[in-house]
Amino acid sequence: MPRILAIDYGAKRTGIAVTDELQLIASGLTTVDTPKLFTFLTDYFKKEKVIGVVVGEPKQMNGLPSESAGMIEKFVADFAVQFPEIEIIRIDERFTSKLAFNAMLTGGLKKKQRQDKGLIDEISATILLQDYLSQKK
Repeated sequence: MPRILAIDYGAKRTGIAVTDELQLIASGLTTVDTPKLFTFLTDYFKKEKVIGVVVGEPKQMNGLPSESAGMIEKFVADFAVQFPEIEIIRIDERFTSKLAFNAMLTGGLKKKQRQDKGLIDEISATILLQDYLSQKK
């Protein structure tokens, strides 16, 4: 069965998570410098069969798009052109960064590790993907 990927897109860094082949469990994959994201994705898709990509929809508390929405919409449009065979799945990403930080605290990571913004992005992508898998059931 093909995998599902999640992307926590950011201006500088992008967190990436992926499911197992049975699409049951989300795991952090890596963090990529955003300018290198399409190169990374092209290489990854050559090695692994991916059927869909979950991308968060950044919203404010009132449900309106956040200030980063335009940047993410551009990424989604570019992704659709470059990888038309891969489904793009959009889900609300409110609180994922906060949940990621709390997961790091609960997991007992030291302060220096919790300051690793790349790790927060990767965990955020994992939470986004696990949320999608839970909704899909």
